[in-house]
Amino acid sequence: MSKLAINTAQNVNLDYKLIGIGERFVAFLIDAILLFTYLTIMENLMDISRVFDDADGWTRRGIYGLLTLPALFYSVICHIIFSGQTIGKMLMKIRVVRYDGTPTQWYNLFVRWMLRFIDIWMFFSSVGVLSILMSDKKQRVGDAAAGTVVISAKKKHKIESTILEDITVDYEPKFSNVTELSDKDVRIIKETFTISNKANDYKTLKLLRTKICTLLNIESNLYDKELIDIVLKDYNYYTQNM
Repeated sequence: MSKLAINTAQNVNLDYKLIGIGERFVAFLIDAILLFTYLTIMENLMDISRVFDDADGWTRRGIYGLLTLPALFYSVICHIIFSGQTIGKMLMKIRVVRYDGTPTQWYNLFVRWMLRFIDIWMFFSSVGVLSILMSDKKQRVGDAAAGTVVISAKKKHKIESTILEDITVDYEPKFSNVTELSDKDVRIIKETFTISNKANDYKTLKLLRTKICTLLNIESNLYDKELIDIVLKDYNYYTQNM
């Protein structure tokens, strides 16, 4: 199974499954059905509408052409609006991201969309299929040119399983010297804190608090849980902004 390894700011490796032909084809098929349904509805509305009764053939074709524009640009618009996903990709829980795991920019998605002509519409999709099969990163030509890959969007990693902490944008740190700790230190602190907190093991929490205060040379009147939680959040705050 091919995976994309993403290294976070805290040097935590997160592996994401790279998506091959199968799931991508199903997502493409879902999108195709949606577009076919849309075009059929538009065509039928034009047929039953009296607005176009007096229009000549060229006018009707021109208006129908305008109505097909959303279908033409559906893929690139959806990918940009929904951060690398179309409706088909949402249902299949897959997403387009840059190779380093960061969200795509509009120009990545535009380049990828432009090369659909080579990947999908030329030679019955053989170019896209062969490039995915032959690529270690499961990239079609458009992916390679845009620097993107398609990954599974299924959530496998809970934040509790890493040293990451959920902090708000306006978070204000309390202990500036937490950067003296290493990633290994913080991982041990978090694992011990999580286990002790769930077990209501106050003795271990007290020992952990004492150890942290000794390492960082800090004094505080905060409760054990509160202090440890702040230390973890402060570490994440500073390492994310380094």
